[in-house]
Amino acid sequence: MSPYILTVLLLGLGLGTTITFASSHWLLAWMGLEINTLAIIPLMTQHHHPRAAEATTKYFLTQATAAAMLLFASTSSAWLSGQWEVQQMSHPLPIAMVTIALALKIGLAPFHMWLPEVLQGLDLTTGLILSTWQKLAPFALLLQLQPVSPVMLTILGLLSTLVGGWGGLNQTQLRKVLAYSSIAHLGWMILVLQTAPSLTLLTLLTYFIMTFSTFLVFKLNKATTINTLAASWTKAPALMSLAPLIFLSLGGLPPLTGFMPKWLILQELTSHGLASTATLAALTALLSLYFYLRLSYAMTLTASPNNLVGTAPWRFTSMQSSLPLAIAASTTILLLPLTPSITTLLPT
Repeated sequence: MSPYILTVLLLGLGLGTTITFASSHWLLAWMGLEINTLAIIPLMTQHHHPRAAEATTKYFLTQATAAAMLLFASTSSAWLSGQWEVQQMSHPLPIAMVTIALALKIGLAPFHMWLPEVLQGLDLTTGLILSTWQKLAPFALLLQLQPVSPVMLTILGLLSTLVGGWGGLNQTQLRKVLAYSSIAHLGWMILVLQTAPSLTLLTLLTYFIMTFSTFLVFKLNKATTINTLAASWTKAPALMSLAPLIFLSLGGLPPLTGFMPKWLILQELTSHGLASTATLAALTALLSLYFYLRLSYAMTLTASPNNLVGTAPWRFTSMQSSLPLAIAASTTILLLPLTPSITTLLPT
């Protein structure tokens, strides 16, 4: 792809998200989401492959459905209350419709079916943009919605953590594992969306850092399946010894960074008398932890002369800069001791 076209598309992604961030009117927020969708579609189809075309078509149809539902809900709200303001939506029916539309946009269960299939058809760089940047604009709208039914959010959150853990158990494709990981993390964020929005933002930021470092590890090794990941030990031994720590941080294992948001969310739920919800969320986190342990086992404890399907990869020198990966991996592994400082920055 031409650098000029790539620059225009990336600027379009930034513009769409910024418009949604800055808008207090539903039509402008909808317009920002549409610009975002239209900007990423050429990036998804830049590799002319049937899988990429299929993934792009599924993504477009899903996002168009969610955008139409969002527009219908905001029009209904304006008809019922005479208000187009994002924060002035008061009728429960439009609020429920907008919540469902935004859940479909980011891939919350039970509206998650498109996400693993779409992510599987993309290359790792576009998959990284889809897993991180594309979540920002819908989350900005979700945070402004008041008041969403707490029962609805709890059901969406618990179902997402369960589906995200359960769906990733039997996967051998790394991109599908990351898609189910995304669904599970989104579930954790939704659980405390109403009670502690600042904690939701902290969880989102932590998820972005951990996912960024995971995608860069896969990109450096050109790994898309567990088998190729297991065979990449000889290519970058130092990185492969750190990669299991990155995966276990994604799973939320102490004393790694990923434990911090889960710990704070469980504490927040318990302080609001939702001990049963916190217990169920913690139990579903064990499912996610299992498939990260599978990845770690495949990388570190499988014997080198293994009977892989396929040929051994050529060991070309990687052209990827190691600085972003070094920063992201360090943050992914070492941030937990700073939890007291981070919690003091969160608004109460």
